[in-house]
Amino acid sequence: MHDTISFYLNGELKTLRGVAPTQTLLRYLREDEKLCGTKEGCAEGDCGACTVNVSALSADGTVKREAINACIRFMPSLEGASITTVEGLAHDIDTPHRVHQAMMDSDASQCGFCTPGFVMSLYTAYRNRTMLPLAAANDVLAGNLCRCTGYGPILHAAEKIGCVAKAVDQGEDDRVELEQLRSLDHQELVEIKHGAARAFLPATSDQLAKVYAAHPGATLISGATDVGLWVTKARRNLPKVIFLNRVRDLTSIKRSEHELIIGACVTYSGAIGILAQAYPDLGELVRRIGAVQVRNAGTIGGNIANGSPIGDMPPALIALDAKLVLRHGMQRRTVSLEDFFLAYGRQDRKPGEFIEAVHVPLSAAANELKCYKISKRFDQDISALCGCFNIKMSNDRVIAARIAFGGMAATPKRALSVEAALIGKRWDRPTVELAMQEFTKDFTPISDMRASADYRLRVAQNLLLKCFIEMETPLTQTRLVGHGNTFL
Repeated sequence: MHDTISFYLNGELKTLRGVAPTQTLLRYLREDEKLCGTKEGCAEGDCGACTVNVSALSADGTVKREAINACIRFMPSLEGASITTVEGLAHDIDTPHRVHQAMMDSDASQCGFCTPGFVMSLYTAYRNRTMLPLAAANDVLAGNLCRCTGYGPILHAAEKIGCVAKAVDQGEDDRVELEQLRSLDHQELVEIKHGAARAFLPATSDQLAKVYAAHPGATLISGATDVGLWVTKARRNLPKVIFLNRVRDLTSIKRSEHELIIGACVTYSGAIGILAQAYPDLGELVRRIGAVQVRNAGTIGGNIANGSPIGDMPPALIALDAKLVLRHGMQRRTVSLEDFFLAYGRQDRKPGEFIEAVHVPLSAAANELKCYKISKRFDQDISALCGCFNIKMSNDRVIAARIAFGGMAATPKRALSVEAALIGKRWDRPTVELAMQEFTKDFTPISDMRASADYRLRVAQNLLLKCFIEMETPLTQTRLVGHGNTFL
């Protein structure tokens, strides 16, 4: 068992003992390493001023490079990783990195506070050889906010960087990075002690099962997109933590003829491609979860396990009749996702039991699943409500329907009365308008800062009508067509 964490920081090996389980990477960089280019703007993963690049080995042995928010990333989770900050880009002070140069050439910095975050988002895209036409640049930079609103020149710099990334030989940088990460790779359990606090870093799901069974009161943390705010905003103390970042056997997606099996630690970024291929609307829904930095960190299993009534993944997965595999020690059981949510803040999960995988059926046709996220902002916003519709028809009649909503009840919930009003009926506007009246039997939404109860109910009803119209009309007539033929 190891009692230290080791990682590379701007190419230099660091080994720490006794680090606090909830010390953030941002605090470490600024206070311990005096690397103050990484800024704190929001301390909740929204503004992107703290963006850094984190590279790690994937399950297949390749390097995965991601832009992440340092303000909500905890230090123990960086075991075996390589971190690059804005100070680490240039090889010497007199030779700016190509990303630096593109920003300067485009006059893309104003007050400069947010600039390091933009630079690091672009640097990660550069290292990943990502072309950055306008649509791609908008998505890559959606998690970086500029108070001075200097987006035009920044997007111009992004386009330059995208072109350069394809042309420049980065082979030597890739080789060095891979060797460094391989030198840190091991399968031993890591246990960090800091006073009375303890952090565990298992390397396999078997190790995780054993540690969690022995410490069922520990907090499981993967991306920390939610738990990070418990610390930075609520100032909560987490005396015992189990980090899941090293559990690579939970990061795979397997596809058979009938289903997807998604490991609980698969991130949104890791899942979006295969989900979009199977169900385009679900792919677009995932693209609107947070921004790139959040999608790089947040996991499918974590979004389910925290039980939030406004989580975006559960409604879609419930509409698809997804199942969960729950594990305690060497024992496993399978539950329907809709049955996993018992009440607000309470799920069907025993002490020491964790989500191991999500099974998503592929029985629905790609165009049968409709997903609608309603929020005040298009990007980087929490849903006021999220409605997902899986409706099957035969001979113009509804033969099956699964309709699920988030934000309408204390848990993600199906609209069973609405479904019953549709099944067996002719799929036409009179049927849909009658079914819309059934929403009052299924939901009694509340009013809060995001929406009023009346608004939520009215929108839910109208989303059923929207679903009907979209199933009868080409999407080009009902949705705006974005860059790259993305429907919005």
